[in-house]
Formats: sequence, structure tokens, C-alpha cells
Amino acid sequence: MRNIGSIVLITLLLFSCNKIEKKEKRPPNILFILADDMGWADLPNYGNQFNEAPHIEALAKQGMQFSNAYAANPVCSPSRASIQTGQYPARIGLNDFLPGHWRSFEKLTVPSNKTQFLPLSYETIGEVLQSAGYKTGYFGKWHLGHTEKHHPKNQGYDESVVYNGGGFFDYNNLMSPKTDFPPGKILSEALTDLSIDFINKNKAQPFFLFLAHYDVHVQLDAQSELIDKYLKKPKPIDYPSNAIYAAMVENVDTSVGRILKTLSELDLEDDTVVVFFSDNGGLVTRYDKIPLIAKEKLHYYEKDTLQYIASSNKPLRAEKGTLFEGGIREPLIVKWPKKIKAASTSDALVSSIDFFPTFIELAKTNLPKNQLIDGQSIVNTLLNKENHTERTLYWHYPVYHHATPASAIRQGDWKLIYFYEDDHEELFNLKVDIGETNDVAKNHPEKKEDLLRSLKNWIKDTEALIPIQNPDFNPEKREVWTRHPNFDDMLKGTITTNTN
Repeated sequence: MRNIGSIVLITLLLFSCNKIEKKEKRPPNILFILADDMGWADLPNYGNQFNEAPHIEALAKQGMQFSNAYAANPVCSPSRASIQTGQYPARIGLNDFLPGHWRSFEKLTVPSNKTQFLPLSYETIGEVLQSAGYKTGYFGKWHLGHTEKHHPKNQGYDESVVYNGGGFFDYNNLMSPKTDFPPGKILSEALTDLSIDFINKNKAQPFFLFLAHYDVHVQLDAQSELIDKYLKKPKPIDYPSNAIYAAMVENVDTSVGRILKTLSELDLEDDTVVVFFSDNGGLVTRYDKIPLIAKEKLHYYEKDTLQYIASSNKPLRAEKGTLFEGGIREPLIVKWPKKIKAASTSDALVSSIDFFPTFIELAKTNLPKNQLIDGQSIVNTLLNKENHTERTLYWHYPVYHHATPASAIRQGDWKLIYFYEDDHEELFNLKVDIGETNDVAKNHPEKKEDLLRSLKNWIKDTEALIPIQNPDFNPEKREVWTRHPNFDDMLKGTITTNTN
């Protein structure tokens, strides 16, 4: 009996060791959660005193929170392209969302996107991980191609459901392929259901899941009972405290909580890298100055300025659609149990172009041979082996939105923005002036010229498209928004050359 017991014990030990060895050899699952238009200052763990996000706060306490993480562009499509390809949007030729903003009578004629979709010739992060043996899934907003030909299913994702925009309720016919969720189920919940189903089906092998929420994008909408909760809540000073917006933040947080719970229940928590990010800075007001609340919820703020104000990015300056910090600095949290130190923080400079090489390294596979990668892996930063605080990052947003066309560079603590309309620069030291309130270009002429030189060299290297003088400039009509000349190309998935 003793011999039998010993044999059983040895067998169990061998099985356990074999299981541990297999787990260690298997690359981690990668779960990327992307919020839409969520600002750096929207979350409690970044200092917000009105919105509630306990699950995201818990994520930060279990992982690493970044203070200097950036989107590669201040609007959605270009930033999403940078995540998928590891390239600066300027290099791809995506300067604005698809199809883009257009003012026919402005001082400058802005360049159109080179393409109204992400070309299939690019090797996406989905394709690379798919080739490395990962099961890949994409659920939510895509905005990198309107036609099915350019959807995630043809860009490296085994399973996908694309949300094409249009509302947070009654969205079944707005999905590709169409879904049959019951009436009343909020969009964020539906996308989370799809994601959890994907995790359950692929729990036995490495998977890459991209959950792309539409919250907290306008038009603002949420469940009435959740809105009522925030209407009753005391408002802090110097924050708009829009109850509908706060409800949408909570919906994203609830999704994060459900995903984390699923990983725990399936014993996948230790084997999964979870990344939470946003695609651009927070929106304060709509560019066209109309109410930003869904018609069905406008009664909550009838005759109230909050029907025009979603949030605030303070202490950061400005908002989505600008190259000031409020338009590009993002919340970034990464959790990897037993690898990333819990409750750790990093002030490393990180951009959305970095996710591609980071995920490639995590998957223990190789970068594409024929695709230039602008980003750099942050795996060593996550493991506290290095901290890139002096690297150089670039932005190019040559269109009219919440500001005039501009390009920017950040190098260490210094940031320079170049404005095309009147050919001037503004220089800021973000270490002492995170709100970009004090232009010190005149005080540091050598630093200004050095950064401007680097920026212009980068613009030349990426062949970034530049605005030109508009022969039809009309000062009286300059801020009139008109239909983009490539709007039909976006709908059809075609290209018309209309660049500068």
C-alpha cells in the first residue's frame, strides 16, 4: 500500500510539474480593452472626484499605471491604425478620422487621408499573433474601413463583430454581422458578452482579444437608472459632472469588472496580460457646437449648459482634436500577475505605436520583415528593467477640428507644437507646466530650434501630408463645416487621390 501511495504521489507531482512547465512555455493571453474618447482625467485613479470606476481602480492596484501614455493622434481612426500596425498615422497617410473634417473656405486646404480604410497590405497585430498560434477576436468599434472587405475578419481576426456606430440601444442592425441581443441591453454589455464568449471558447490556447468600446463617445446615452444615480451625487468644484457621461464611464468599468471576473473564474488570470487604454483625449464640447446628448436623454439637461459639455481634461489643456495634452494624453493600465509589480507606476513616455512591438515580444514571435515599425516594446518597462523618460515622440494633425492644423514633438520634458496656419511654434516644459499655460519659446530659442528641426526631419521621413493655402479662402465662411470630398470613397471602400 505504501508503494502504491508513493507511485500515486510521484505521478501527481510529475503531472503537476508538467502542467506548470507547459504554462511557463505557453505565451500569455493578451487582452486589450480600448475606451473611446475617454480622457486622462476621467478616471478616479487619475484624480477624478465624480466618476466611479472601482474595477479599473482595482486593475491599477494590481498592475502598473502610466502617467505619460499617449495616443498617436487626437482622433480615433489614426490612433487605431497605429495600434494595428505599430506605425505613426502620418506614415500610413491617415491624418483624421474616416472620412475626416472639412471646411471648404478656411485659410488652409487640409490634406485628405491617403486612404479611407486601413489597406490590407499592412500586417496587423491580429495577423502577426494569428500566425504565432493565437486565436484572435475583435469586438466593437473598428473605424478603419466601412466595407466588409476591410473589416477585422480580413485583417487577422478569427472572430469579429464590428459596431458601425449610431447609438447605445437598438444596435443589432448596426453590427457586422448583425446580432440579436434583446431590447434594452446596453451596447457595452453586449460587446462584453461577445468577448466573454470568445474567452470561454478559447481558454485552452493562447488568445488575443481586442474589446473596443464605443463608450464614452457622443451622442451621450446610458440607462436612466444609472443617470439618476449620478444626478443625485454631489458635484466637485471645477468639473462639469455630467451624469450621463459618468454613467457611460461606469458602463466601461462594469465591462472591465466582468472581464476580470471571467479570467479569475477560468483560472486564466495569471496567464493573461490585460491592457486598458483610450484612443484619444476626452471630448469637452462637439466641434459643431450642437448638443452632445442623445435626443431621448436631452430632457435631463433641458436649458442647462451640460447638454453641450461632456467632461473636462483639467489639469491638461484643451481636448480631443488638438495636439495639446488634453487631446493626446491617455489613461494606460497594464496588469500581468507575478510579472508586473502590483500598484506600481511609470512615468515612461509611451505611445499607441508601442503596443504592436510589445505584444509581439509577449507572444515570443518576430516582427514583420517588410513593415517598418515606429514603436518600441515596453516589456522591460513593465518588468521595471528600464524606464524611457527621454525618448522622442511625434504627432501630426494637419486638419481643422478643435484647433488649427498642427504637428508636435515631445522629447523628455519638452514639447513643441508647430501651427501651420500662421507658421509659429509654442514650447512647453511639461515637468513644471503640465497644463501648457506658459509658452517659453522665447526663453529657450536653442531648444525650440532643435525640436523644430527634429520635427521637420520626421515630417520629411514619414512623407506626412501638409496643408496648403486655400485659393477659396473666405473669412466670413471659414468655420462652416462642409461634406468631405472623400465621403463617398469611405462608404464604398475606394480611394480618390485628393491629397496635398
